[in-house]
Amino acid sequence: MSVLDEKVQDLYEEVVARNPGEVEFHQAAREVFDSLGLVLAKYPHYADAGIIERLCEPERQIIFRVPWVDDNGQVRINRGFRVEFNSALGPYKGGLRFHPSVYLGVVKFLGFEQIFKNALTGLPIGGGKGGSDFDPKGRSEGEIMRFCQSFMTELYRHIGEYTDVPAGDIGVGGREIGYLFGQYKRITNRYESGVLTGKGLSWGGSQVRPEATGYGAVFFVQEMLTAAGESVEGKRVVVSGSGNVAIHAIDKIHQLGGTVVACSDSGGYVVDEAGIDLELLKEIKDVRRGRIGEYADARSSAHLGEPGSSIWQVPTDVALPCATQNELNDQDAKFLISNGCRAVAEGANMPATPDAIKAFAQAGVLFAPGKAANAGGVATSALEMQQNASRDSWSFEHTEQRLQKIMRGIHNTCLQTADEYGAPGDYVLGANIAGFTQVADAMLALGVI
Repeated sequence: MSVLDEKVQDLYEEVVARNPGEVEFHQAAREVFDSLGLVLAKYPHYADAGIIERLCEPERQIIFRVPWVDDNGQVRINRGFRVEFNSALGPYKGGLRFHPSVYLGVVKFLGFEQIFKNALTGLPIGGGKGGSDFDPKGRSEGEIMRFCQSFMTELYRHIGEYTDVPAGDIGVGGREIGYLFGQYKRITNRYESGVLTGKGLSWGGSQVRPEATGYGAVFFVQEMLTAAGESVEGKRVVVSGSGNVAIHAIDKIHQLGGTVVACSDSGGYVVDEAGIDLELLKEIKDVRRGRIGEYADARSSAHLGEPGSSIWQVPTDVALPCATQNELNDQDAKFLISNGCRAVAEGANMPATPDAIKAFAQAGVLFAPGKAANAGGVATSALEMQQNASRDSWSFEHTEQRLQKIMRGIHNTCLQTADEYGAPGDYVLGANIAGFTQVADAMLALGVI
């Protein structure tokens, strides 16, 4: 660690020792710890109260077996997780991820990030995360339904609108949320709509929730560029991924006058100098559930990226990594910097490696960490909870205005906090410290629990 962070070196080493092999969690903790030396120097009472140690230890970790039967009658077994990390500010809030890469370390990294992300929204929600190593890709509707029902048959006893409110994440969209909610309702005999967010509009969902993470990331970029005397309008943009977050980020960039020239999936990336055709992309990814190569086949202005190359080699003014963790490394950062990239915002959770973040800082590239830039999704989930609690439904325009106001508030909080701690323009430090102090103060007020 840097000299400033020597005072938390022992604490970080203790976290690593207590959580062996969980490299993603170690990385997420390290990123926050790198900002805490300044806080402890200014406010030593946080160290005296053991706040950091308590923040790094989840309040509850739930691991369970998920048995289900495939279409051939064969019994399958997956592992389910829910890490209820911190409830100082409100009920645990965070998504469920269904993907083969999911294990306890991934869920803990996501839950740890969620604590600070949720705090930055200013809304009364704590941090948690969950999921399974189940892979929905290639599975039939019946198989996905049976898996979701088995998953909820265990999870239901741990959640509730005042306890823990899951949502979607990678592999968990509206379809999966529907199956999960249906099973919860069936088991509990209650129409407790606030227990899950990301629901369909006709059964308790919120306007703007599908768009929120992508829209929110672009709103954050807009605020960063405005603070630097620039604008999204006229900017050339590259967005990794082609799922929900990426699609809606592309949509909002185009609405604000920018042009997205490249996007990707796990099979490669496509470049379209005329600008990504959003309707075609939606048809391929959402309707056909196809691959990005089909986009290049259907559009004369588009071509696939060279095999072995990276989407971050495509010249761009703004980069939005919206796929998955650690997708943008130091070599990718060098490509972006050399091509004149002006701003990077994390639409996914921890998509940039520590070396990439360091390279951006040294080059003066504006960089927004995921806990700030992609907080729009959970913020709008909290707005969905508000509507459920009041039996109300807001218009798209009203909800989008609320989202934009929240993202502007997060941006300003990060910038002001960075200034306060002598690091103007450092959104990483600003987000980490602002999120930490918000949660730490609540924990102190509640006593040693």
